[in-house]
Amino acid sequence: MLSRTADNIYWLSRNMERAENLARIIEAAHRMALLPSSAAEGGYDEWKSALISAGVAGGFVARHGEEAVDQRRVVDYIAFDRDNPSSIRSCVENARRNARSVRTALTSEMWESINSTWMEMNRLDPSAITGTELRNFLDWIKERVTLFRGSAYGTMIRDDAYAFVRLGTYVERGDNTARILDVKYNILLPPEETVGGAVDEYQWMSILRAVSAHRSFHWLYRTNVRPWLVAEFLILRPEMPRSLVACVGEVDTQLDYLAKLYGRRAECHRQAGQLHAQLTYGRTEDIFQAGLHEFLTDFIMRNARLSDEIQRCYLS
Repeated sequence: MLSRTADNIYWLSRNMERAENLARIIEAAHRMALLPSSAAEGGYDEWKSALISAGVAGGFVARHGEEAVDQRRVVDYIAFDRDNPSSIRSCVENARRNARSVRTALTSEMWESINSTWMEMNRLDPSAITGTELRNFLDWIKERVTLFRGSAYGTMIRDDAYAFVRLGTYVERGDNTARILDVKYNILLPPEETVGGAVDEYQWMSILRAVSAHRSFHWLYRTNVRPWLVAEFLILRPEMPRSLVACVGEVDTQLDYLAKLYGRRAECHRQAGQLHAQLTYGRTEDIFQAGLHEFLTDFIMRNARLSDEIQRCYLS
């Protein structure tokens, strides 16, 4: 496969996955902002946290200023702003651009799912996305990305093109799971609330709901929400398909397939194997002892370096 074709397929899947996970970041902030203590303060911490977790805080401040953080502006910037290269709208447009470049490498179902999402996105009126409509919009984005992913997994031949779709999906998913989990770090508990109290538990539950994991969490642990259990579930449990270890494991598997197919290994294979091993044999107590935020920040940086090495080995 030409590196240019592989690059477009890889970034097509990354952009679609990013669009879904941006919707999940907004959903997490929105749920937390519904708490009475948050509403009284305008939900400032929650929406500032959404900007930080999405990696767009600098761009937002440059455009709107530090004091302009509120739900309307943050949702508009993360979801619809064309000047924000990481907005949901920009991700969908970039994905369609990538798809057009490799139209013959995609199945008709994949192309139709992307193209119809792009057309419907362009018909939306951002000013009308408020209240219940915001939740409907976020659900719609998640459904459209699920449709794309299902069409890819259900119709593609299991060859190198499929491997690059999987690579892009799971590199992006790992990054965003870490970012969504880190939303909690950036939100301060109200002074009258304690760690482990009702508000703290609601915030952790909001994180689980944002990654569609609240039911599976209770199925696996059969206990109340606890910070260390949520962290273990979203970082170290391979049963959870959005956990960091599950994402890196899939990246490692696809890189191993490509190494055998093309007959060579490179730095990206070493980094993926090393990171997967560390997560597989990691312990929750060690993560919390070193600092959950510090661990997640380090993971995001290492995941970005891994992506750079994949780019250097296969996509340049």
